[in-house]
Amino acid sequence: MHYLTTSFLVSLDRKPRTPVAQRDTALRTPENRCPYSDEVVEPVRSLRSIALAAYGPTALGSVGTGAVLPVVVLSARALGAEVSVAAFLLSLIWIAQLAADLPSGALAARIGERRALVAACAIEAVGMAGCATAPNLVVLGVSLSLLGVASSIFGLARQAYLTEAVPIHLRARALSTLGGVNRIGIFVGPFVGALAVTHWGVGGAYVVGLISSVAALLCVLVVRDVTSGHERRRGMPRRSVAAVLGEHRRTLVTLGVGVLFIGAARACRIALVPLFADAIGLGAAQTSLVVGIAGAVDMLLFYPAGGVMDRYGRSWVALPSMVVLAVGMALLPLAHSFATLTAVAVVLGIGNGIGAGLVMTLGADASPADGRVQFLGGWRLMADLGNAAGPAAVSVITVAFPLGAAAVAMGAAALVGAGWLRVWLPRFAPISRAPLARGGPSA
Repeated sequence: MHYLTTSFLVSLDRKPRTPVAQRDTALRTPENRCPYSDEVVEPVRSLRSIALAAYGPTALGSVGTGAVLPVVVLSARALGAEVSVAAFLLSLIWIAQLAADLPSGALAARIGERRALVAACAIEAVGMAGCATAPNLVVLGVSLSLLGVASSIFGLARQAYLTEAVPIHLRARALSTLGGVNRIGIFVGPFVGALAVTHWGVGGAYVVGLISSVAALLCVLVVRDVTSGHERRRGMPRRSVAAVLGEHRRTLVTLGVGVLFIGAARACRIALVPLFADAIGLGAAQTSLVVGIAGAVDMLLFYPAGGVMDRYGRSWVALPSMVVLAVGMALLPLAHSFATLTAVAVVLGIGNGIGAGLVMTLGADASPADGRVQFLGGWRLMADLGNAAGPAAVSVITVAFPLGAAAVAMGAAALVGAGWLRVWLPRFAPISRAPLARGGPSA
């Protein structure tokens, strides 16, 4: 996994050829200057220099997540849960993540990103151990909730650090790589988990998750602390989450709503493909293959996506991503075989893949220097609300209408989201095409 991550990072530090004076000026933007002093926070100049520290824990932890997700329902069923209860227990991961977004921002602001990472890895390890040994559904539900809380803290801490440390002209590549590493781990995880389940039963997948969590914790503790310098140089008094979000509420109700649309479209993709596979009579193995092929396409696009955002601007990825997702969902009712459903799933994978790191990048662009971590907690809350709202909307629509109508409706909603982003995204984006086309970063 480390080899895969490092190979993708080899070319990440190829910066635009900018005159030294212009580069120095760019480094002394308000984004990099502490508002309570004249000290300039020197950004990372090469992503390779922070590859292991910034991406190693994510790579390790995501393998465990990927190993566990396919077996949660099986664990619940083995403990006597009905299908509906098993589905609810699985959803507890995302419900807990949603509930923990704002507290995670407060926690990271209070104790710092590195300590927050340590806490997240420890909480996840406890959750994995609880899932592996759960004697009843209550313990399983509590343990799954811990996984959601850990995911919220972990993701926020990594995003906050990269937002602080990486200069604007590398920001999208840095955050897209973070998202891509996570997707690679989740893609690889089920295969590792399958091997463990073959030898030790369903509990073997949770053992893989526990080992991954402990390995991520050791990585955080052993590898050089890349956050300490930035945390010392902030020099800012802590502010409450409510105060920060209240001050930036206009951003959340404009661009933040666009992120909610993105989250809803992405989550609908995950829900709709298996539902259509079932509707056309595909078995579990064929459905897994369809999802796996689409996932492979998805995870290969994160680096090009980051490069386009850094060079041409965020709109050049955000709008095509939403449009392609909309087209893919509208095409789902036309898929009546394994081949056609795979083709449509690949279209959806492309739409999702080219938007890798988009939500984190937009949050980083919009976040203030004062209260950044608290703001990012609110930002993640908007994205997670979208993640929850998308499948919920599909469920509500299918009560009265066919599944195809739900797919078309959610495709139309994705187009509305693209239009919303077209209006609001340029007002917050720090990079426009023209300055970068001339070879320099723009703030």
